Amino acid sequence: MSWFNVDDDDDAPYGEYADHEVRARPNPKANRPRTKRRPEHSDAVVGMVTAVDRGRYTALVPAVAKVKGGPKAQPERVVVAARARELRKTPIVIGDRVQLVGDVSGDEGSLSRIVGVEERTTLLRRSADDSDRVERIMVANAEQMLIVVAAANPEPRVRLVDRYLVAAYDAGIQPLICLTKIDLADPEPFLENFSALEVPVFRSAPGAWEDDSPEGVLSQIRETLAGKTTVFVGHSGVGKSTLINALVPEADRATGHVNEVTGRGRHTSSSSVALRARTPGAAAGETGWVIDTPGVRSFGLGHVTADGILRGFTDLVPLLDSCPRGCSHTEDAPDCELDLAIADGRLDASGARRVESLRRLMK
Repeated sequence: MSWFNVDDDDDAPYGEYADHEVRARPNPKANRPRTKRRPEHSDAVVGMVTAVDRGRYTALVPAVAKVKGGPKAQPERVVVAARARELRKTPIVIGDRVQLVGDVSGDEGSLSRIVGVEERTTLLRRSADDSDRVERIMVANAEQMLIVVAAANPEPRVRLVDRYLVAAYDAGIQPLICLTKIDLADPEPFLENFSALEVPVFRSAPGAWEDDSPEGVLSQIRETLAGKTTVFVGHSGVGKSTLINALVPEADRATGHVNEVTGRGRHTSSSSVALRARTPGAAAGETGWVIDTPGVRSFGLGHVTADGILRGFTDLVPLLDSCPRGCSHTEDAPDCELDLAIADGRLDASGARRVESLRRLMK
């Protein structure tokens, strides 16, 4: 016996359960499925990120802004923006050139949207420590790195400066050294560790930042910064914020002191920020950018490869060409040319210290 009702309409054998009677549940997110096509944002303008604060990005849009249709003349303005959803996994840092859409007027209370990041020329990175392979991007598109070190109080650390140099060379950034508080100690023994690298050095004593004469060290630093984007790095308490306040008086960066018991500086800069450093009498195109970063007591290089570290020791690279194939250049490496150069006097005491620092970083 069949369970079908013979009296049912053959065209609708299932009655109320026929397919054409079933109501499909509407899409809970939208009436139409989400498309994978994205807008081209042909009206986007390009600005430079100068500050980052809790998901909000401050960007400077120049007077002649770059747009996809060509340069566009408009008033220079500061724009506050949020990151578009599609960029949520893309790090955006100080110095990035970003594409902005929406309300880019810069009016109070306005909010634009970052929809793209321009190709970066350089990328300064660090890791939490040498065992951490996860890189933290600090600054994008910097051309120079000014390493601020105190001759004393706090004591200068050769290996920390070595790490800064390695990070700079790995990123393709020109390093500079500024030695402060030279009235407290003779800076030359410390600087001898880096003499072979031919890194430009600025020396300052108390009162140097008040001297704005053309012969003063402050004017020399200004000339070096003109037309460049320079990131400032240094140990806490070395006078980095004081120097920035001298270069950019309106910056008003907080300054601190060194603990007399521990000899350590107190963190005063809690976040990175880009500041415009104008050179008196310079053309508009020679305006430089100063990027202040928080003081650090360690600078991990877990993301840097051995080749990247070797680029930071350019004075030793010619010797490495004579090493046996596959030489690791470590202390236990057989017939390493670095050991032979120390033994036969080609490397003096300063060179031997450089080799020691290189091998410590390569471990």
